[in-house]
Amino acid sequence: MKISKKWLSQYMDLSDMSIEEIADKITSAGLEVEGIEKMSQGSNLVIGKVISCEDHPDSDHLHVCQVDLGDKIEQIVCGAPNVAAGQKVIVARVGAKLLGGDIKAGVIRGQESNGMICSLLELGVDPHQLSEESKNGIEVLDEDAPVGNENPLGYLALDDEILDVGLTPNRNDCMAAWSMALETGAILHKEVNIPYVEGAANVGEASRLIVRSETEKCPLFLGKVINSVTIKPSPKWMQELLMAAGMKSINNVVDISNIVMLETGQPLHFYDLDAIPAQEITVKDQQRFDYTALDGESYHIEEDDIVITTEGKPIGIAGIMGGDDSKIEETTKGIIIEAAIFHHVSIRNTSRRLNLGTDASVRYQKGIEPMATFKAVDRAVQLLIEYADASGLEETKQYGSNGYTPLEFDVNLDRINVLLGTDFQQEEVMKVLDDLHLEPSVNNSDIHVKIPSYRMDLAIEADIAEEIIRILGYDRLPSTMPKMPSTVGALNRRQQLRRKYRNMLSDLGYNEAVTYSLVGKKEIEDAVMPHKDIVELAAPMSEDHKYVRDSILPSLLECVAYNQARSIKDIALFEISNVYGLGHVEERLAVAASGALQENRWQKFRMEVDFYTVKGLVEALLESIGYQGSRVVFKENHTDIVHFHPYRSAEVYLGRELLGLVGQIHPKMAQAYDITETLALEINLEVLLKNKPGKVKFTEVSKYPSISRDLAFVVKEDVKVADIISSIKKNGKLEKENIIQNVEVFDVYTGEHVEKGSKSIALSIVFQSAQRTLKDADINEIHNRILETLEKDLHAQLRA
Repeated sequence: MKISKKWLSQYMDLSDMSIEEIADKITSAGLEVEGIEKMSQGSNLVIGKVISCEDHPDSDHLHVCQVDLGDKIEQIVCGAPNVAAGQKVIVARVGAKLLGGDIKAGVIRGQESNGMICSLLELGVDPHQLSEESKNGIEVLDEDAPVGNENPLGYLALDDEILDVGLTPNRNDCMAAWSMALETGAILHKEVNIPYVEGAANVGEASRLIVRSETEKCPLFLGKVINSVTIKPSPKWMQELLMAAGMKSINNVVDISNIVMLETGQPLHFYDLDAIPAQEITVKDQQRFDYTALDGESYHIEEDDIVITTEGKPIGIAGIMGGDDSKIEETTKGIIIEAAIFHHVSIRNTSRRLNLGTDASVRYQKGIEPMATFKAVDRAVQLLIEYADASGLEETKQYGSNGYTPLEFDVNLDRINVLLGTDFQQEEVMKVLDDLHLEPSVNNSDIHVKIPSYRMDLAIEADIAEEIIRILGYDRLPSTMPKMPSTVGALNRRQQLRRKYRNMLSDLGYNEAVTYSLVGKKEIEDAVMPHKDIVELAAPMSEDHKYVRDSILPSLLECVAYNQARSIKDIALFEISNVYGLGHVEERLAVAASGALQENRWQKFRMEVDFYTVKGLVEALLESIGYQGSRVVFKENHTDIVHFHPYRSAEVYLGRELLGLVGQIHPKMAQAYDITETLALEINLEVLLKNKPGKVKFTEVSKYPSISRDLAFVVKEDVKVADIISSIKKNGKLEKENIIQNVEVFDVYTGEHVEKGSKSIALSIVFQSAQRTLKDADINEIHNRILETLEKDLHAQLRA
């Protein structure tokens, strides 16, 4: 928000304060002044008159001028192409300080020069405010310019200073000059006079104007016909304020619409009455056409855009820009005033898509106070009557309403003091609330406040407490030690799990990846264990970041593709992150690996990552926190054979609950991501957190020797090795001690000497007791029990 000191001075007396003091006070109250801009700069300036202008004898572009400065005549050499005798000009005397440096007396090609005739560019005026003629030459003043006046910048109204105030999202009300003035007055404790006449527009004869809306995106529309206006230059004060706001003056009627927008924050649009002969205005959406706006450019309108129409034809892009065919011209005799409320999200989407950011669209996007629509029409009528000779006014026509209900409630000073840690007295608090125009009144032990319509950020007692402390000053807060119970710092279970897995995976050589939570449609379609309802952003930055992801693995596969495309073949990545569904958040762990698990080129040794690598990783991760044995089950993958290889993947269960998927990425999916053979897993950490793990206990290393025996069984091909191992371990107890320490498969054979439809499984079993040295009889007892059980349950035959 930019507002000048002169503009604020219209509403309050600021003669006793510098712009720096004002900026400091406003910043201290929470509205940060990001900069102070001067409309122009220069010292030791004076208005002069060029008495004579002769060509320089030794130059083809310089001129030797005699300039009357009021108290004397000086000779000045000037190179501007538009300098001529009889002109009133701005002169920088010798010793003047300009943006380009100091002015000194000198001799230019043999001719004495005592000063400089200035252009506005040389005085630091914003080039966007200047015409091409002003940019390319010196500034020629009006005939009535007083020669000898030593404040030419003040004469041109270029001596103003502008505050650039950075507004927080909750203070969009301060985008209106009136609201900013009320805020400044409260901060500086000054009386503020706003030139608003309520109900000024409630005049006029009966009108045949029809205003309506066919879209919910326009809940309120005001229209007013003024049959006669006079197009002429705006008054000087209006031109000055527009210049300070960075706008060019066009004519009195157009300038009034801009001034009212800047004052109230409510954009207005004035239509040429003759351009709308039917006097019918309808707001619509669901339209599709090309339209030429005020800037002369053609824009394509989509169905989501809001447009203003008459007789079915467009006359404006709602909330952004009017049309070229109904603009105010020098020949305009009457106007129709439009003031409306439009849906801010729709305005933002249209403005961004059309790349058309206007002062009006910015205000609609930020939000406009509910009563600003009525204030703006009142103010516009007031100014049009005064400065555009407005007559033939018709009644204001209204469609819909703003749905505004005034807000008022009680606050308690004792509670506010407790909240702030202060001891403010009622008298000073009442003064603050009165300065803020909250109309405070004492209600027993409470204070009753009425919230102005423009303060949409005030809704509860805590908001009022914030207003009090920022106006009275944050330096009034006492320095106290916080009161809080002493607690022992510790990680909760989720944090412990996250840290343990990060450290464990890093120790195993996996690199942590951090990928975007916002993804495109492809990543949503490739989700592993997806949610039923995904979260789609209402206003995405791009199509690639349109959804909140419900699986981590697709993002990791993109990382694998990125690295492989850059000749990095051995990849091991993991990520722990949240995934989202509508009303549901869960934390997951994903791993992706390809290439070599281990490699030694000198010894010509290389071990590739395979299914058992990631399966073993899952087992190690679960065992580290107490989930092991029969609680962890790997089953054939029937959940997702689109993204995982159907024969090289598995479902992981914790008890009866699906924990995740592990295995090789399906070749078709790998081809879609342009990656080589990749192994991956994704598990739901929420399953681990809601179940109770077993205790991870320390087991002393046995001091007694171990014994190993190798066995080979012939079983049917459909018998699973896991069932054989499970059956063996169940028979490992001897005198209530489990003496089978390990069962390892070291060979699987089919072919000669093995019956067709069968396979030979060779296993090594390690026996060891923690209490004594085992004897052959002990081993034989368990050995025979194993053979009997396997033959009974799995029809396994000991191979000869």
